[in-house]
This record gives sequence, structure tokens and C-alpha cells, in this order.
Amino acid sequence: MAFDGFGPEALPFFKALAFHQSKEWFDDNRALYETQVKQPFGDLIENLTTRFEKAGIPLKGSRKGSLFRLNRDVRFSKNKDLYKIHAGGTLSRTGAKLEPGILYIHIDPNGCFLAAGFFRPEPQVLARLRAAIRRDPAGFRAMLAALDGAGLALGEAEMLTRLPRGFDDVAAPDLAAAIRRKSFLTRRLVEATLVATPAFVDAIVAFAGDVLPLLDWGWGALAETRD
Repeated sequence: MAFDGFGPEALPFFKALAFHQSKEWFDDNRALYETQVKQPFGDLIENLTTRFEKAGIPLKGSRKGSLFRLNRDVRFSKNKDLYKIHAGGTLSRTGAKLEPGILYIHIDPNGCFLAAGFFRPEPQVLARLRAAIRRDPAGFRAMLAALDGAGLALGEAEMLTRLPRGFDDVAAPDLAAAIRRKSFLTRRLVEATLVATPAFVDAIVAFAGDVLPLLDWGWGALAETRD
């Protein structure tokens, strides 16, 4: 089905859910969640998959497999709230939700955004991304320049305080800082009014084009043989 925008009650639903956080309230309002959030999100993922294929962007997803569950896993958390108060979904090269190199869509009354890249990759994946920076610094810097040209930059959160073992030979300050990263991710804020319109699809397709240099760089790094 065509994506017509998230429903007008989508963001208010999450505000109310943050207050109530009970199974009884959610069950009473399940239909609101299904029609205002989940169904439109599935439409969005399917529309994007079609648009990306036409545009030659190697990202796809599915209504069933791309959306994150609303229920929280509270087994090992001090926060015992039952439900997330936002909706999220991803697209990747294979359609797998947690594959290295994704585009993520975040719908939240406290701020909607798009993100892309490599978020907290597994140690072996992170090691290969770091090795690519050392092996081809010009390629890494060119990728950053492409992001900058689109008004984007890598996020600065979650960085090691010192270079990881095996990378002590990296002297250039910008490369050393890059190698200390735990994630390679960029994001773009989205106005709440936009997510309620069909134009949200166009905005995501444009973002995907802007972040493709980052994804291509990371995918290329993972395809390289180890140093």
C-alpha cells in the first residue's frame, strides 16, 4: 500500500504510553497503535524498498522483518517500563534488521530522526572498519568530505579514551580519533510534521543517497581481506 504518512495520533499515542505503561492500557489502545503507527510504518518500509531498488540504492526491508518490537526486554534492566515510547525500523542490504550497515528510521514525540551507518558493530567488524582507516586514509577522508557536503557528520558519542591495541602506529590526529570510535553513524533530524505526510518517503530516499558514501565505505572495508 502507498505510504500516506503516520497517523495524526501516532506521536500522541507514544506520549500517552509513556505515562501509562501498563498492559491494560495498551490492550485498550492496541487498535490505535496498529492503525496509526504499525500499519503506516510497514507501508513506509515497502515503499522505500521499491524506491531504493529503482534508484539503485542497495537497501531493502519488509513489513514483517524490519520493525523493532514495541515491548521492552526488562529482564536485566532497572527500568521496568513494559513498552518503548518510540517506533523504529531498519533497512539493510539483505533486509536483515541488524546487519552491518543500515538505514534506521526513528519516530518519537521527543524528536524524529533518520540514521545510517554501523552502530556498535561486533568486535571483528569494528576491527575491519578501523583497519580500513589505517590502510586507506584518503578513502576515509573522502567519505567524510562527501558527508560534509550533504550537511552530515559522524556522531561523536562512544569513543575509546585511547587507541585500541594494534593501532598505536596511527599518528594523524583525525585518523587516531576515527579509530577510537565504537560506531560510525550519522543522522538527520526530521520535523514531526513531515512524518505525517507522503513526502517523508522522498526525504528518506534523499537521505539514503547522502549517506551512501558512508555505507559503501564500510561495506568495502568488510569485503577487504584482513591486514
